[in-house]
Amino acid sequence: MSETGKKPWLKKYPEGARPNIEYPELSMPDLLNRAARDFPDRKAIIFEGVEITYRVLAGMVSAFATALRKLGVNKGDRVALMTPNSPHYIVGFYAIQKLGAIVVQVNPMYVERELEHILSDSGAEVIIAYDALYPVIKSVRDVTPLEHVILFSLGQPAGTADERCLHAEQLLQENPPLTEKVDIDVVNDVAVFQYTGGTTGVSKGAMLTHRNIAANALQMTEWITNCEYGQETVLSVLPFFHVYGLTCGLNFPVVNAATMVILPRFEIEKVMQTIKSYRPTIFPGVPTMYIAVNNFPHARDYGVDSIKGCISGSAPLPVEVANKFEELTGGYLVEGYGLSETSPITNCNPFLGERRTGSIGLPFPDTEVKIVDVETGEKELSTGEEGELIARGPQCMKGYWNMPEETAHSLRNGWVYTGDIGKMDEDGYFYIVDRKKDMIVAGGFNIYPREIEEVLFEHPKVREAVVTGIPDPYRGETVKAYVVLKEGQTVTAEEVIDYCRDKLAKYKLPRQVEFRAELPKTIVGKILRRKLREEEANK
Repeated sequence: MSETGKKPWLKKYPEGARPNIEYPELSMPDLLNRAARDFPDRKAIIFEGVEITYRVLAGMVSAFATALRKLGVNKGDRVALMTPNSPHYIVGFYAIQKLGAIVVQVNPMYVERELEHILSDSGAEVIIAYDALYPVIKSVRDVTPLEHVILFSLGQPAGTADERCLHAEQLLQENPPLTEKVDIDVVNDVAVFQYTGGTTGVSKGAMLTHRNIAANALQMTEWITNCEYGQETVLSVLPFFHVYGLTCGLNFPVVNAATMVILPRFEIEKVMQTIKSYRPTIFPGVPTMYIAVNNFPHARDYGVDSIKGCISGSAPLPVEVANKFEELTGGYLVEGYGLSETSPITNCNPFLGERRTGSIGLPFPDTEVKIVDVETGEKELSTGEEGELIARGPQCMKGYWNMPEETAHSLRNGWVYTGDIGKMDEDGYFYIVDRKKDMIVAGGFNIYPREIEEVLFEHPKVREAVVTGIPDPYRGETVKAYVVLKEGQTVTAEEVIDYCRDKLAKYKLPRQVEFRAELPKTIVGKILRRKLREEEANK
C-alpha cells in the first residue's frame, strides 16, 4: 500500500495483469482473533447504543464455542442461524465456525414450510434464533432434526420461549473460553450453507468453504483502494443472512479491523440519523437504499460526506442514481456483481480508473470471467457477443449440499455457470444483459428488461421502475412497466411510453404502464419480478 493508502495496481486496469492476493491459511474466526490482537480496544460493534470492542467480541465468540461444544456440536455438524443483524448473529456465526461446524443461513422472514425445508435438508440439530421467531421454529421443531434451540432477546424478552429452550446470554455467562484448537482445512472444509432464494425451484444449499468467504472479503479489501486497516467504519444494514451482507457487512469489516455500525433493517430515517452519529466511511448497499438517501430531505445535513466508498449489488445500479449519490456524498459508488455460489462478488467497477456506464466492471483479483454459448456452455464467445457469464476463482463454491446433479450442471471444471446473459467489451469490462429467465420474447424478438429500465430511470419524475413480460395472445409476451413516481410528481402512462419512444426500438417499448406506491422487494431490496408476473397470471 502506498503512503496515500491507495493500491497502485488498480490504476493499471485493464491493461495490467490482475494482482494475486496472498491468502493466509486462516478461517474467519482466526481473522477475528487477528483483529482483536492488533486492535483490542477498537470498537468492533455498535448496536442500538451498545459498544463491543474486538477483545470482548473475540472472548464472547470463544465462550459461546465452548457452550456449543458442550451441546455436542462437532466438526462438520450443521448449526442454523435465524436472526436479523445483531451482535448475537456475529457471536454465533464465528463460534460455529471456530468448532469446524457449518453455519446454516436462515432468513428470519421464512414461514414454516421454508424453515422446515432448510432444517430438514441441512440436518441442523441446533438453531440460534431471535426469540420473537420461536413460534415459527416451535411449529416445525418436532418434524425436523432439531434437538436444541438457543434464543436471545433484542431488548425485552419476547415471551415466546418454553422450557425446551436455552438462552444465549446464560450460556455466555456460564462458559469459559474454548481451550481446544480444532483442525480446519480452510481450502476444503465447508463453513457456510448459503441457501439460494428458491425462485427457480427448490432452494439449494451452496457450500461455501472457509477459503471462499475469507477470500472474498480479502478481494473486496484490495478493491476498495483507500481502505485502511483498523481505521474504517462500516454501515452494516444489509442482512448478514444474505451472502452479500455477510461478506460486505460482516467479514469485510472483521478482515479490516473496522467498526461495524449494525442496523437490523433499512429504515431511511434511522439510517440517516446513524450516519450523522457515527460517520461511516463504507456503506455497502443496494440501489433502493441509495435512491432513498438521494431523495431524503436535506441529506447533506446528516454528514453523508463521511462516506468514501460504496459497492452496490443485488440489482442493476441506474446511472442517474450513482451520479446523484456521488454528487451528494463526494464518495465513490460502484456497481458490483455476484451470486450466492460465489460468496458473492466476482466483478466490480474499479474505484480508481474508468467506471463504465451499465457495466458490472472487471473481474475481482484472482478471478477469471468469460462469456460462453448458451446452448453448450463450452464455446468461449468473442468480444461483444452475448452468452452465459461464467466465473472461476477462490470465492467459488464447493457445490450444492446433497445435490450432485445440480452441482454438475452449475459447477464445471471449477467454473460457476451463473444463469446470467452477459457480454464483454474490448477492454475486459463485463455487462449483464439480463437473467435467462427474465428475458421477454415478444413477436419473435428477445427483449431484456434492464435496457428498458435504464431508460425509465432517466425520466425526471420516476423514482423506481421494473419491467417484465406479461402474456399476450398475439405477440406471446408483451412489455409492461411498473413505475413508482417521485413524491409530488404526476405523469400519464402515455407520457412514459412517449419518453421511451426516442430511446428504444419500437418492439422494446412498454405497451402497458402501471403506477404503484411501492414495488414488491426482497428483504435486501431486490425487486421481485416473479411476484409481479404471478400477479398478472392470477388476474
